[in-house]
Amino acid sequence: MLLSKSFIPILKNNPSEAKIKSHQLMLRVGMIKQASAGIYSWLPLGFKVMKKIEKIVREEQDKIGAQEILMPTIQSSEIWKESGRYDDYGEEMLRIKDRQNREMLYGPTNEEQVTEIFRSSLKSYKSLPQLLYHIQWKFRDEIRPRFGIMRGREFYMKDAYSFDITDEDAFFSYNKFFLSYLRTFKRLSLTAIPMAADTGPIGGNLSHEFIILADTGESKIFTDKRIFDLTNDDTELEKSSLEQMRKRYEQFYSVTDEKFNKVEFEKMVSEENRLITKGIEVGHIFYFGDKYSKAMDTAVDLPGGKKDFVKMGSYGIGVSRLVGAIIEAKYDDENEIMKWPLSVAPYDIALIPMINKNDNSALEKANKINSELIKNNIEAIIDDTDENYSSKIKKMNLIGAPYQIIIGKKSDGDLLEFKEPGGETQNLSLEKIIEIITKQKASNWFLR
Repeated sequence: MLLSKSFIPILKNNPSEAKIKSHQLMLRVGMIKQASAGIYSWLPLGFKVMKKIEKIVREEQDKIGAQEILMPTIQSSEIWKESGRYDDYGEEMLRIKDRQNREMLYGPTNEEQVTEIFRSSLKSYKSLPQLLYHIQWKFRDEIRPRFGIMRGREFYMKDAYSFDITDEDAFFSYNKFFLSYLRTFKRLSLTAIPMAADTGPIGGNLSHEFIILADTGESKIFTDKRIFDLTNDDTELEKSSLEQMRKRYEQFYSVTDEKFNKVEFEKMVSEENRLITKGIEVGHIFYFGDKYSKAMDTAVDLPGGKKDFVKMGSYGIGVSRLVGAIIEAKYDDENEIMKWPLSVAPYDIALIPMINKNDNSALEKANKINSELIKNNIEAIIDDTDENYSSKIKKMNLIGAPYQIIIGKKSDGDLLEFKEPGGETQNLSLEKIIEIITKQKASNWFLR
């Protein structure tokens, strides 16, 4: 892709209205454009990143046996009145009426909708368990939308729902999503820590937030540093292995401020292992038993002619929010350098030819290099403008391709100037560069 033909409206300076790194970068590099308060249009660069995140989220949901559906953005108020949440949810819910004066709403979440789908479709315990998920736009009428996509009114979210007969079976489903989330964030090059959390308006008595550390985070967290040393590489998708995996994490004190108990924290965590900081929520899972199934009369037939209400959980990941979270974790605002993880980068590599008005040889070389990269499934962006070296580097550092090739006077024969944004230059052959990028891509694929 030629930069001159790309729709990437880069600003010279950070917009004054943007207060955090992700909002600044996304506006400055033209990833998003504000349409109204808390609502954004996603431009090509930002949209590419978000769709790559979505792909990874979907792959990890499929891996645990969840099945994808698609529910509407606008829901009937009747099912929310049936569950008892229509009035309880508050002013964050945007309520509307159609031309027949029927009460409708923009879905802030989908517990009611998916329960209605289940109860009208399945009647026997033999059909369980069921894991359903969808990826859809949500709307919450935030009173003060701020921080760009991190606290907007409209957002793109994956939410999943589990249906089981017993609590034991439901915990098995819960743990599947627990593992799925850990693996999803690992593929995004994020260290997300599961923390006991408040259930809020979703309800239930079991919940974990997945938090990444960030100074700009809205969540205050209290945790044992040793939790960062845990891995789940040996965890298998079976009941006992999943139980052991969750126990390993829960042995360490790790909570958000809603659950914080100072006495317990100081008793369970030695002073040298205590960490009190801020973080960004990137995922949230809940188990709420029969809260919705009982309210909405969602039962299945059991052996012997009995019936019982299904046990349910819900599991959310903010797909659009993750774009901002990765920026908060990876963007060096002091040096204005963004390095996207290769798994979600808008481009794998930036080709930066030093173009002379009277000499197009560098651009021709860049095009030849790009042809070889395409053959190896490596996507490049070529800065074909006639700007000077520092301007080109600055732009490409903001766009954030994980690797750069500089094509200029220092290029020596078959050796190319190869570097990571802000890193040291190496003189490598194109074959070696392709090998490095391909190996990196394969390592992320292997995590699948």
